[in-house]
Amino acid sequence: MPIVNSTKNSTLNFLQLPSLLYKRPLLMIGHGTRDEQGRQTFLEFAQIYQQLDDSRPVIPCFLELTKPTIQEGVDYCIERGYTEISALPILLFAARHNKFDVTNELDRAKKRHPQLKFYYGRHFGITPNIIDLWRKRLAQLDEPEHNLQNIPRSETVILFVGRGSSDPDANGDVYKLARVLWEGSGYKTVETCFIGITHPRLQEGFERAYLYRPKRIIVLPYFLFTGILVKKIWASAAQQQEEYPDISFTCLSEMGIQPQLIQVLRERELETHLEQVAMNCEMCKFRLSGVVNGNGHGHHHQDHNHHHHHDNGDIYANLEDYHQRIWQVP
Repeated sequence: MPIVNSTKNSTLNFLQLPSLLYKRPLLMIGHGTRDEQGRQTFLEFAQIYQQLDDSRPVIPCFLELTKPTIQEGVDYCIERGYTEISALPILLFAARHNKFDVTNELDRAKKRHPQLKFYYGRHFGITPNIIDLWRKRLAQLDEPEHNLQNIPRSETVILFVGRGSSDPDANGDVYKLARVLWEGSGYKTVETCFIGITHPRLQEGFERAYLYRPKRIIVLPYFLFTGILVKKIWASAAQQQEEYPDISFTCLSEMGIQPQLIQVLRERELETHLEQVAMNCEMCKFRLSGVVNGNGHGHHHQDHNHHHHHDNGDIYANLEDYHQRIWQVP
């Protein structure tokens, strides 16, 4: 089963980025991974972004699982005399990590350094640049070298695989993005599934795809960078190819370091300078919980007392348990 890998785009060297208003440092906050290749790709992403504009420091750090930590990134800025910092979550959707866990860490830093002021930016979200990136990837799969049997899009199913979240609002955005990508594409359909936490899970995604009797299935892992979960998706797709030899499977790689992502990153950094960061909280379960509990004003994404953690067990593995718990606020 072929895996169509992403490569660092040579056009990165020719990107023209809009000028920043201020010369304050940028804290680039990644999720973190135990996969060293994934960690290094994130660090390289930050390094390239720094090289494209060296007017201020770009400091990469991670929420969990690896170093440097957010606290170490903040300390780096303090040691160099900075008291105002732009902080960006390099995350695809606005789920718990973005809403609470990262901002908890920023609150901790402010307690250690009361003089600090953070300008907290927006997640990547659903943007034309990211849609453009995937459309170009899919167009490459129409070329003979990637489609030896010349299977038309009308006989092809896209299996769109998200990370999965305990935040229904973020999971809904995954479905929306998959739908936007499919509209007008000519593919038979798009099935959306997740590698963890929420449902339907990856195996069910394959089973749903088979119901359409496709001649080809394109597996699209919706991740920024590689890691353990991306490689798990590849392995699962390879296993499906063995079990269903009459279907042609193609697995795309993660997004990787691409000019479209650099452009989104610049837009998000500029938003922190203009103080125009806006999040759509209308369907956020944390805001809704605040309204139900009668505080009258919902929640503010930087005012909270939650701490992030990862359970060793999969508390959402059973679908009935999942439905009972998913709208509860821990």
